[in-house]
Amino acid sequence: MTRLILFGAAGRMGKEVEAAANKADDVNVVARVDASGADGCLASLEEVTAPADVIVDFSHHAATKTLTDYAVSKKIPLLVATTGQTDAELEMIRGAAAKIPVFFAANYSLGIAALIRAAKAIAALYPDADIEIIEKHHNRKLDAPSGTALSIARAISSVREGETAFCFGRGGQMKRQKNEIGIHAVRLGNIVGEHEVLIGTDNETITLKHEAHSRALFADGALAAARFLTAQKPGLYSMTDLVGD
Repeated sequence: MTRLILFGAAGRMGKEVEAAANKADDVNVVARVDASGADGCLASLEEVTAPADVIVDFSHHAATKTLTDYAVSKKIPLLVATTGQTDAELEMIRGAAAKIPVFFAANYSLGIAALIRAAKAIAALYPDADIEIIEKHHNRKLDAPSGTALSIARAISSVREGETAFCFGRGGQMKRQKNEIGIHAVRLGNIVGEHEVLIGTDNETITLKHEAHSRALFADGALAAARFLTAQKPGLYSMTDLVGD
């Protein structure tokens, strides 16, 4: 049985993870924590008394220091499912990974993992192609572009020669540069998440698209990652480690 401390439990995704855990036979949420203290949650990790195997974080990147300090002090593996981290917060995550297993992904969808693999393979075949990424999310999402869009762009950059520049939106009088990857954010209504990659040459365009129909898919992916994390040594893990490259 994988025992979870669920951080950010009162939030929308926290509730999805708890619902998915309740349906699973091998996962149990032993502590629900949320800084708001809402919905009967503990307001602090320091209030947790139950033993746990993994901390699952679906809160906000501002909690990074609190989470990493606690996880390292208690020697509990940490799964981070937030985006928008500052450079300092990313360094905290890397520092924690030197001492405990840490799983860090911008998106816990298996479909997104497959899209990234496909985008890398196609981009490698078309080294001179123009590449644009369009992401769409609900009107309450705080960070733009999404962490997933940035993950896709970084993955594509890893198979291209030379320095790649990210162009966030376009406006005014500006010609597209050859080394650019354009990234465009749309915030609209209640869209769960859509990511589209366009790879184009003068003669053809290849389009890859993933649409999330329910937030439950992210919860299922997070539980799979939590199970995976319990068997790992200290280090920084991602969806590539979970599903293979």
